[in-house]
Amino acid sequence: MEKAVFDARYEVYRQAVEEYLNGQFTEQTDWSDLYDSMRYSLLAGGKRIRPVLTLEFARIAGAGEDWRSALPAACALELVHTYSLIHDDLPCMDDDDLRRGKPTNHKVYGETMAVLAGDALQPAAYERILTAPGISEGGRLECALLLARASGPDGMVAGQVLDTLHAPKTGDELHQVHRLKTSAMISAACAMGCAAFGAGPELRTAAEEYAQQIGIAFQIRDDMLDVIGDEATFGKPIGSDKEEGKVTFADLLGIEGCEQAVRECTEKAVAAIAPYDADGFLTFFAERLASRMK
Repeated sequence: MEKAVFDARYEVYRQAVEEYLNGQFTEQTDWSDLYDSMRYSLLAGGKRIRPVLTLEFARIAGAGEDWRSALPAACALELVHTYSLIHDDLPCMDDDDLRRGKPTNHKVYGETMAVLAGDALQPAAYERILTAPGISEGGRLECALLLARASGPDGMVAGQVLDTLHAPKTGDELHQVHRLKTSAMISAACAMGCAAFGAGPELRTAAEEYAQQIGIAFQIRDDMLDVIGDEATFGKPIGSDKEEGKVTFADLLGIEGCEQAVRECTEKAVAAIAPYDADGFLTFFAERLASRMK
């Protein structure tokens, strides 16, 4: 796929996601300050990787040009992802001042409101899945279950516990952390696109392998950028992992080793999805993530 063609489709997906998210939590209520806090982080930018993957896999699974029907499920992922970022930045977690180049939620709205905004985004995500008009009842239920498993005590939250409280130091420990913390949600994004339109087992298996591989590649690249990235481009402080005493893939593999590991994961992802990636969008997607600078 040519870069211009990829960029054009990605932008169509991204704009659809932004328009959907921009329409959320706009009502005027006595608790509108809660909505303001939620929207502040939800609309702060970002690559929208997870919802774009959901929409593309929905298209492949059978939605075709009706992929917009998967928007509530795709954007539910972004609500949960945003809650996790708000909580991740809190003083009791990573205590970060910047996220996507802007002050973190608790720096703007205070810690109490930041916690509550994150809390509110979680059930709101499931409401949007379970009321999605363009997805069958079975598809809605499966999408909700996939997201719950990926984000809950045996998924993203488990990864956060290991990362913040168990001080992983070995390669195996880091892989376990990021399989749960990063790859689980990327896997859910791909699987939810499949589930929304009843994909067969072969596509689901390929989607799982693709997601696992790009998830690990994404995290390794993230660890590299915390060493070699530009703060203005990266959108958060460089060297924060080292300051916090965290062991990362960059520590264990070195920058060259990280580059090699990212290439290997990307190659495995591309091979897994090749039978279903007729126009090369998912191949280009994986390769773009492997070379990202933010």
